Amino acid sequence: MLFTEDAVQIAQQIRQSNISIVDTVQRALNNINRYNPLLNAVTHIQFDALNVAEAYQAKLEALSDAQKETLPPFYGVPILLKDLGQTQAGQPSTSGSRLMKNFIAPITDNFVQQILDAGFIVVGRTNTPEFGFKNESDSDFNGAVNHPMDLKRNPGGSSGGAAAALKAGLVPAVTASDGGGSIRIPASFTGLIGLKPTRGRMPVGPGGYRGWQGASINFAITRTVRDTWEMLKALQVEQTEAAFFCPKISQQDLIELDRPLKIAYTYDVPAGYTLRKDAREALDQAIEQLKQLGHQLVEVPLPTDGRKAMETYYMVNGVETQVMMESIEQGQQRTVTQDDMEPMSWALYRSGENVTGADYSRVLTYWDNLAVQMEQFFQEYDVLLTPTNNGAAFVHEEFHQQPEMIDRLHHIDDLSKSEQQSLIWEVFNHSLEWTPFTQQQNLAGQPAISLPMYHTAQGLPIGIQAWGGRGEEYLLLQLALQLEENGLLYTDIIDLSTQINE
Repeated sequence: MLFTEDAVQIAQQIRQSNISIVDTVQRALNNINRYNPLLNAVTHIQFDALNVAEAYQAKLEALSDAQKETLPPFYGVPILLKDLGQTQAGQPSTSGSRLMKNFIAPITDNFVQQILDAGFIVVGRTNTPEFGFKNESDSDFNGAVNHPMDLKRNPGGSSGGAAAALKAGLVPAVTASDGGGSIRIPASFTGLIGLKPTRGRMPVGPGGYRGWQGASINFAITRTVRDTWEMLKALQVEQTEAAFFCPKISQQDLIELDRPLKIAYTYDVPAGYTLRKDAREALDQAIEQLKQLGHQLVEVPLPTDGRKAMETYYMVNGVETQVMMESIEQGQQRTVTQDDMEPMSWALYRSGENVTGADYSRVLTYWDNLAVQMEQFFQEYDVLLTPTNNGAAFVHEEFHQQPEMIDRLHHIDDLSKSEQQSLIWEVFNHSLEWTPFTQQQNLAGQPAISLPMYHTAQGLPIGIQAWGGRGEEYLLLQLALQLEENGLLYTDIIDLSTQINE
């Protein structure tokens, strides 16, 4: 039976002994077994989750009603982890790459430990593009993820498997991560809620504490605002040993807005792309709905240089990929080759070797100044509104690389540094045109949320992105709550049973 309830409701039913933890976990495993062949959203199933469920159920039955109230907030709720980082000791962690096909995580990382401490029971891992580099979930190693609303389409990336599994109701909760939109892009394409938290909000480490120099962060994709809020409260930390620190949100309850917001919006598209018709209509509709709720809407030009931001983004990705490959080589005690990875991953890796320390330092200074610029912007405006994506979900073949491009990527070592960076831009250019709105928040370390407010004439979702200043997740969620309570968010699951029966 599919999960139409959100994670908070499942947790409440467990705590009240209306449902058993064992039955709930078995329900999730049954859903994955039945529907995943259609979606290819889950790459690994943890059948030992039933043993965990039995232990959790036994503990629950031994507690008094008062003791049950002290349990972690999501006690006994099944969850899927994204198979990109988010390591759990003794479980596979492939990052969507055949290079990592035999890797078993030796440790549970701090983010996953926080998931476990919140009471969740992990039932498996979700499909991603190789190393999370693309906005399309279609790795050569694990295959493409199918969109629950149209199996010929892709739910986006890199948290596409997570979004597909949640939209189809396989589980009530999924984790995700966002290094340039990887939570918000699939949330927008599938009609879900996708919050990228403030830099430093989520646990990091051990081992790596910077996550693409702070651009990448773990969290979740959700179906309700209360799930988003309760998961944010349960997972947030004040991690003094980490490179980036963010004070915890102090509020215990998500209360209604007590004032109208001053909301900026722009029709400009980062990096000079054209705003597509469906995305414009989505933004127009959101503007009118927010005006009707009493907010002040102000049109502004795009306050940043989207082209320069993306050029620095790709440069950092190259360097971080180089460092990652060196670590993999040490672990496998051999040199990695072109045959170990997809052409795009190879090109990013090799381009990173030509980036100098001075180049890298200038990029990080630019990111710092971008954050200052945007923090000043948010002194005048509460929120900056854009579409999340520049259109609805694309068909699987949209970004397939031609043989000529694959050959150029394989021969990237023959190019100069500037030629390499131009090639990286060229290979991402078409896909970036679909998803140009979600990277700068990562560079600045600021929160942004994708909200499912619009459907195209074909019934496909396009999210609206609300971008705020550092630490302003609470305000973004207050706005989301107002929209949800006014019936302006659309997050229903998609029942695939008719396609199974066919």
